[in-house]
Order: sequence, then structure tokens, then C-alpha cells
Amino acid sequence: MSQTLTTSRRTLLLGATAAVLGACSSGEADASTAQYASSPFRRLTDAQWRERLPAAAYNVLRNEATERPYTSPLNDEHRRGTYLCRGCDLPLFRSETKYDSGTGWPSFYDVIPGAIGTKTDFAIGIPRTEYHCARCLGHQGHVFDDGPRPTGKRYCNNGLALSFQPA
Repeated sequence: MSQTLTTSRRTLLLGATAAVLGACSSGEADASTAQYASSPFRRLTDAQWRERLPAAAYNVLRNEATERPYTSPLNDEHRRGTYLCRGCDLPLFRSETKYDSGTGWPSFYDVIPGAIGTKTDFAIGIPRTEYHCARCLGHQGHVFDDGPRPTGKRYCNNGLALSFQPA
């Protein structure tokens, strides 16, 4: 009886853990990403993405790489305008929400509504919230709860994943 109880408990715990992890990592169910489900950017092949993007931007957007801190020219961009996804030109951030977080990456405290999707990322062994472009699903960065008011969020973005459009 005790062996059956132990096995049943273990099965239950493993099943519950798998269900929780599965629910945490499914950014695809996001309403933001669902609205772009039929986007032609979702049908591009890996070869087409490689042709479309510079190698470093491809590695960030398509392989979730991270650029070295303090290397993006966008850190020093202070003009009014809009930050777009480099993969598909979807507007993601307004310049009014950009701030210097001291981290070495372009940072924003708010996103344009409907522009991103999220998923839980365990790449470094701890859960973080990864965000991506809602239209092309290109990796942008991670969001943290240590940003300024009014949102308290820090959208820490790879500069290689963005382009800037002056106002």
C-alpha cells in the first residue's frame, strides 16, 4: 500500500509540475500575438529571415541571443520618435517611455498596447519573463519589475532587435 501511495503521489506531483510549466511557457495564447496569427511574417522560413536581417540581429530576433551591454547606438538615442521591431517594423515603444536603466540596454517603462507577447524563459535556470514582437514573434528582451513609475516595469531590450523612427 505504501509503495502505491508513494507512486501515486509522485505521479500527481510530476503531472502538476508539467501542467504549471506548460502554462507558464505558452506565450502563443497571448491576445497580442493571436491578433497577428495570419501575418506573412509568421510564414517566413529561416533562410528568408537570414537573408532579411544582419547576422547579429538575426541571432537576437530568431535565436533569442543577447547583445553585449553598452554596445547599442540606441542607448544614446534621445530624439522623439518610435522604436520598431527590426524584424517587421511593428511599433513597440514610444520615446517618451525610454529611460536610462544603467543596465547597458535600451530600456522602457511601457510598451505600445498589443505590440508584444510574453512567455516564461528558463534559459539561465531561473524563471524570467521574455517578451517578443506580437507580429513576427522576434525576441526583444526581458521585462522586470524594477522600473520607474508609473508602471514599475523595465522592458530591457536588445538594441539589435529595434530600429528607430524619428517623429
